Amino acid sequence: MSVRSAVVLLSGGLDSATALAIARSEGYVCHALSVAYGQRHSAELDASVKVAKRLGAASHRLIQVNLDLIGGSALTDPSIAVPEGETSGIAIPVTYVPARNTLFLSLAMGLAEVQGAEALYIGVNAVDYSGYPDCRPEFIAAFEKVAQLATRAGVEGGHLKIETPLIALSKADIIRRGTALGVDFAETVSCYQADSEGRACGRCDSCRLRREGFQAAGIADPTRYFSI
Repeated sequence: MSVRSAVVLLSGGLDSATALAIARSEGYVCHALSVAYGQRHSAELDASVKVAKRLGAASHRLIQVNLDLIGGSALTDPSIAVPEGETSGIAIPVTYVPARNTLFLSLAMGLAEVQGAEALYIGVNAVDYSGYPDCRPEFIAAFEKVAQLATRAGVEGGHLKIETPLIALSKADIIRRGTALGVDFAETVSCYQADSEGRACGRCDSCRLRREGFQAAGIADPTRYFSI
């Protein structure tokens, strides 16, 4: 029986941890990939190390790029304040990072080709999310076509499937699924402006979605907050 492998983009947050757990449950040997892209804090990257280890990733790589040199986002430019409170009424909030998922998928595509992986997992969500254009199903479908055209594997008849197991789930459903698969959400960091200890602000949109998700799921929120 041949071994099936997958590359999993792992930010260290709630969604990507669940995506890794799902990939493992579906029989893949998982190679986790995290990206330091010039974000405000490294707490989520520290969390990704713990998550990868706990969930049995076969390998875990950290790649560094500098999207902060491009700026244009509250997550990469310290001069732009992270909005607090609900931002769902805003078409595309300032926490959107230009080209982030395009870059992440490109890096993961390269690793998948080298590893001979047949699947690439990304924890994007189009239900309880902040309205980012690169989390939509249309974007994922378009990138899968790019992968087919841009890689030697694709030209030689292979196919890299981009798996988005969370894309149509509510945050509560994601939390239930992750809990059932053994994800320790206390180890994950979702906050846009977490402190150096990984404690969440409790005020940004990501914290709101996470907190409401635990409430809706009927599961105790293990998040550590420095302010709420």
